[in-house]
Amino acid sequence: MLQSWIESLKEFNIISILLLLILLVSLLQGWGRGASRSAGRLLSLLRESVFILLGLVLAVPFTLWVSPRVQEWLADYASQLPNRDLKMWEQIYYTFITAMADFPLMRFAVIFIVSYSIIRFLIRWLTVLIFGGSSALFNPGGKSSASLLSRLAGACIGLLIGAGRCIVVVALLFVYVSLYPHTSFTQYVEASPIYKEGAQRVIEPLSGHLVKDKLPVFTKAVEKELNSIMQRKYEVIDHAIPSDIEAAAAEIVKGADTDEEKARKLYDWVGTRVQYDYGKVDDYEQRGIWHEQTPQDTFNTKKGVCIDYARLYAVMARSQGLQVKVVTGQGYDGQGGYGPHAWNEVYLPEKNKWVPLDPTWAQSGDWFNPPKFAETHIKEQML
Repeated sequence: MLQSWIESLKEFNIISILLLLILLVSLLQGWGRGASRSAGRLLSLLRESVFILLGLVLAVPFTLWVSPRVQEWLADYASQLPNRDLKMWEQIYYTFITAMADFPLMRFAVIFIVSYSIIRFLIRWLTVLIFGGSSALFNPGGKSSASLLSRLAGACIGLLIGAGRCIVVVALLFVYVSLYPHTSFTQYVEASPIYKEGAQRVIEPLSGHLVKDKLPVFTKAVEKELNSIMQRKYEVIDHAIPSDIEAAAAEIVKGADTDEEKARKLYDWVGTRVQYDYGKVDDYEQRGIWHEQTPQDTFNTKKGVCIDYARLYAVMARSQGLQVKVVTGQGYDGQGGYGPHAWNEVYLPEKNKWVPLDPTWAQSGDWFNPPKFAETHIKEQML
């Protein structure tokens, strides 16, 4: 083992060098402090570890208990969005509220951070109240000069502290390696025998299959929620349905008996009435200028790009009681590649499923729930 460590240092493996430096610095710090102060430092770290563990033990079950209750309250609160154009701060505020109501991972994270911080504060406050702020519990040793024997003992304690610090670094690297197993940095990390020793002897036995098997799945779920949260602003911005758009939508779906017929009629109308705005695309691609427009703008000008088609369709569909999503992702460009695109999905209760439709492409064919829709449309985000 020692030989492989030496070979790693000869090859200037930064991971190995970093871990050994942590040990060396901790040893020197222990030597400088002496036995008493080093022991006090070790006890201080152990105390903090106990506080962290106690905070987690209390915060996690509390968060699990309170999260569904917060969701119910937020869902009711978010349903009362003002039926008017919102100011910028209102858009941010209501986007956060609706995201908290609809995305369980985000809601859990926010509630957990708040509850954990409060619990940690209360634990510290109670500890000071019971033991006193100047007690040995909060005073890591004195500052008297240390003897040689004391320094040697301090160096040993420093090594223990350094080992703990190295384990923390190895754990963080282990998480990265588990999430991104095929990157060049992962290969570099795994080339360090010191890292491999720590991961195999400490981290893997403690974590079992939790990190390697469950963490990547959890991370993908978090990424999916974050993508959806970034798009949630359109639901908030477009919450207020203009009366002329609602009246037009009602006229369009007149005579439709099912939600599918309503969705189809609105698809036909948006797809044939709105013209694609190539000038807007040129301004963005060639000059970096993006002309943001509302569904009202699209309805008035009858011009827009894919996101404008999708937002107008969503507003018109919602005005008639349909459940609809704006979907962003990649659309086939007809030249063997894909480019940024937006379309819709609408829920059909008679079929008990969501079906895709692309009003932007309506003039080039029937893109209302056609076969193999997913071959030309790759979803990334849904609103």
